[in-house]
Amino acid sequence: MQAFLAVMLLAGLALRSGGVVVNATIGLLVTFLPGILERDLGIPMDAGLTLWISAAVFLHALGTIAWPVIGKPYVSVWWWDHVTHALSASLVAGVGYSTTRAVDIHSDSVSFPPRFQFVFILLFVLAFGVFWEVIEFMIGLAADRTGTEGVLTQYGLEDSMLDLVFNTVGAVLVATYGSAQLSEVVDALTVRLAESREQ
Repeated sequence: MQAFLAVMLLAGLALRSGGVVVNATIGLLVTFLPGILERDLGIPMDAGLTLWISAAVFLHALGTIAWPVIGKPYVSVWWWDHVTHALSASLVAGVGYSTTRAVDIHSDSVSFPPRFQFVFILLFVLAFGVFWEVIEFMIGLAADRTGTEGVLTQYGLEDSMLDLVFNTVGAVLVATYGSAQLSEVVDALTVRLAESREQ
């Protein structure tokens, strides 16, 4: 995935495509994040978590390229946008779940019952999703006004509502199954919180 994103970045530079360059650069940087989190912060990142993070940015970047036969997957493949939004939202939900669970375990003065945590994760993802849709809209307006290529594309209100629906799907999956997949991350964050309290 990293090699493909690096080639995509070089191709974007050669073709002077700002959208491809930005998406490839951000995607490539994010693929290094699991290694940094594990090395510098001691947060365990197994192959599954690393693939989860990398796949989200890889599929997004892949969807922005105009392919010879099918064109841009975001436009020509009806399910592409739904999958990438659900996957990205599940990452946001994973961050929300891991953080709140670690705080819950670490602090005696804070208690997040399971039902509250489920609702919190859903609201956290929905709030982030709305924020993202506003960013897409603003970038689209800026691109129209300046006559430049947009880095992100906003396809209208119906698309935004569908994006939020699939964001919710990703959030529900993590809120339901997150404890099994993210237990080591939660434990590591709890240890970090305890260490920072002692200092």
